[in-house]
Amino acid sequence: MSRNPHLPLTETTFYILLVLTTPAHGYAIIQEIEKLSNGCVKVAAGTMYGAIENLLKLNWIEEIPNNEKRRRVYKITDIGEEVLTLEIERLRSLIKLSSEFGY
Repeated sequence: MSRNPHLPLTETTFYILLVLTTPAHGYAIIQEIEKLSNGCVKVAAGTMYGAIENLLKLNWIEEIPNNEKRRRVYKITDIGEEVLTLEIERLRSLIKLSSEFGY
């Protein structure tokens, strides 16, 4: 089995894809990442919007219509879900391997 060339994901990308399993705008994504990580991961606005642009180009997320003109809302695409699933499987495999070594 060949490995996806996009893996491993950065921590920021992982969190963004995970959060966007429910549609959200940029600032809400930032807040949710901080909440999910118990304050350990704080994504700056510039980092967030750069990552969003990259994920849009990869077709891992898409903008969806909304009623607020000032906020762009995004959600994960099917391709993005596939990549997220592959990354979760990769991480599970690492955890399983480490547990076999007593960790």
